[in-house]
Amino acid sequence: MEMSQSLPKARVEIAHPALAMVGLMIGSFVGMFSETALNIALPSLMAALNVTQGTIQWLVTGYMLVIGICMPLSSLLTRWFTTKKIVLFALGAFIVGACISAIASVFTLVLLGRMIQGIGTGLVLPLMFSVALQIFPPHKLGTVMGMAALVIMFAPAIGPTITGLLLAKLSWHYIFWLFVPFLAIAFVFAATSLDNVYPQTKTPVDWLSIIESTVGFAGIVIGASLASDAGWLSAKVLLALIVGLLALVLYARRQLRLSKPMLNLTVFKTRRFTVGTLLVMLDFGVILASMYLLPMFLQRVMALPVALTGIVMLPGGIVNALTSAVAGRLYDSHGAKGLTRIGFFIAIIGVLILLSANAHSPLAWVIFGHVVLMIGAPLAMSPAQTYGLNSLSGALNADGSAILNTLQQIVGAICTAVATSMIAFGSSQQAGIAGLTVGSHAGFAFVLILAVVAFIASFAVKTPAKSTEN
Repeated sequence: MEMSQSLPKARVEIAHPALAMVGLMIGSFVGMFSETALNIALPSLMAALNVTQGTIQWLVTGYMLVIGICMPLSSLLTRWFTTKKIVLFALGAFIVGACISAIASVFTLVLLGRMIQGIGTGLVLPLMFSVALQIFPPHKLGTVMGMAALVIMFAPAIGPTITGLLLAKLSWHYIFWLFVPFLAIAFVFAATSLDNVYPQTKTPVDWLSIIESTVGFAGIVIGASLASDAGWLSAKVLLALIVGLLALVLYARRQLRLSKPMLNLTVFKTRRFTVGTLLVMLDFGVILASMYLLPMFLQRVMALPVALTGIVMLPGGIVNALTSAVAGRLYDSHGAKGLTRIGFFIAIIGVLILLSANAHSPLAWVIFGHVVLMIGAPLAMSPAQTYGLNSLSGALNADGSAILNTLQQIVGAICTAVATSMIAFGSSQQAGIAGLTVGSHAGFAFVLILAVVAFIASFAVKTPAKSTEN
């Protein structure tokens, strides 16, 4: 009893912290599940909606674009509205967007619904992390953040499996209907158990910052998405990328000069946060690009039916969940340094195995490569995320979480777009399965580069001295 009384308390104490997190975690799970759930259905959607590969990818990148635009606003919104109101609005928006996509029969309406869904994920996801850091004591953060990482890693990994089994019996419309009951449960938990976590300071809204942020992130994602059809050196792609980069530079300069910025970019002065954010971005890029490429490879190169594709990806999803759950506890006892290095090294091996696969490879070899990748990437994710966010004080938590998750989504959208352009590149070089194989290998080579860079960057992780940031 005496030892428990000596342990540090949570920054904000609420009646039921575990129940409060249930709504946030279910909402975030559905949001992340939604990022890859459509990947396995994209070939079917291309035919049903009569659109090209470059157009259909907007159901993935357009969703992530809206997430990237909304995430920087989450920190600002917490200063104007209570945590409960923001979360309930976000979950409600997701339910409305899912219903629109579910009843749609043309691409434009499906995309509109997807983008409304992005509003929900863009607000709930950063709040899941920042609220957890506020309402749980430090000695429990590794475990809690491990559960949060489980949401981030397991949801996109299991998405293709669930979708594949669903499409074996039902149409693609039911993918969106599947989201609704889970979101309704999350809504109930948030309404009954979530308390306000942040003080409402009514920070003045700087509309120029919002415009610069929106134009910046939109320009980069749109440019990367257009590249799969138009090529990276086309005028419209370069124009979108340049406008996006310039807008982000202006946005960053403005945030550093404002006395009350929309996002406090001074968090990057904290070395641990900067290193942790970089590792999470690279790790998320590895996961999303792989989850986009692998279903395409299995269906279009190895000629697997959609239901079997989902089953083939199931072992990796299960291993992902187990590793994510264990990684949080390992962080509590071992810290981030060793876990991130080992994780990214294992991920590199997994990508190399997938790179060696072709149309005639044993299916077990592809499953093995996916499983190895799903051990390495989540092993590094939770420790890197906790390492970065736990270095910030309570006042900076919301900013740090919004920044980290925003960059994570933008990188995910860009990596998905790059993977799409790699497949298009391979198909332009050779016809048929040979071209698709070349394109898939080019995509996995890109994933390998991300994993190698992350492994090198993991050597910047240091053991904190008595939980203080230098």
